[in-house]
Amino acid sequence: MPFYIEGDIRIRYEEAGSGFPLLLIPGGGLNSLVSNWPNQVFDAMEEFKNDFRCITMDQRNANGGEPHGPIPVDDPWGAFADDQLGLMDHLGIQEFLFMGYCIGGPFALKIMERAPERVRASVLCQPVGHNSKAPDSMYDSGRDLWAPELIARRADVNMETCETYLHNLYRVRPDFAYSVSREFARSCQTPMLVMPDDTPSHSYEAAMELAGLAPKAEVTAYPWKEQENVLAQTVNQVRDFLFAHKPAKTAD
Repeated sequence: MPFYIEGDIRIRYEEAGSGFPLLLIPGGGLNSLVSNWPNQVFDAMEEFKNDFRCITMDQRNANGGEPHGPIPVDDPWGAFADDQLGLMDHLGIQEFLFMGYCIGGPFALKIMERAPERVRASVLCQPVGHNSKAPDSMYDSGRDLWAPELIARRADVNMETCETYLHNLYRVRPDFAYSVSREFARSCQTPMLVMPDDTPSHSYEAAMELAGLAPKAEVTAYPWKEQENVLAQTVNQVRDFLFAHKPAKTAD
């Protein structure tokens, strides 16, 4: 697979299919990697490669792959958005659709805030967010799982830096969607489709609050992933939503 390189940032990416660009981010928290797709609730790269130019990427400093870059303590969500937009620039893509699983939900919100003129619509699949019953779920998994593995392979990283980074990711805006404010959600004019889940990290309450706040948000049925027929219907709903928001004419 090719790499996107910008300064000291090095990120692997992959493409499949043709048509209007669709940037797809797999779940896995801070270990979001291209190699995670086979373990997702459905493999969007396989599902949509006949409909769109599907692009996916490792996220900066995910363990288990080859991405590398500084730890952006001061603006962690903005740095992810910059990496994603940087890859689109590298590929010569201006407008695109976005679908994010798990941590890709906050990514979707941040990239819509950062570049609303470029993102035509977003799908938030099992988005992470604040769960009042497990408020530190994402912070704890980052501290206990992601950070020790990163420190073991990076002599320039220590736990203090990781804890500050995780604090700024998950505790600065601790009671909603982490990457953006409720005020942004209320003002966001980008269409979005929310696919709620209900686990300690995939917060049902945050997903449904977002769907209620955002003026152009739609929401799928819930639950949608446990029964095969409902999952198939929901995947078709995602496809229809994406088709509805791509330009009428695109060059393949």
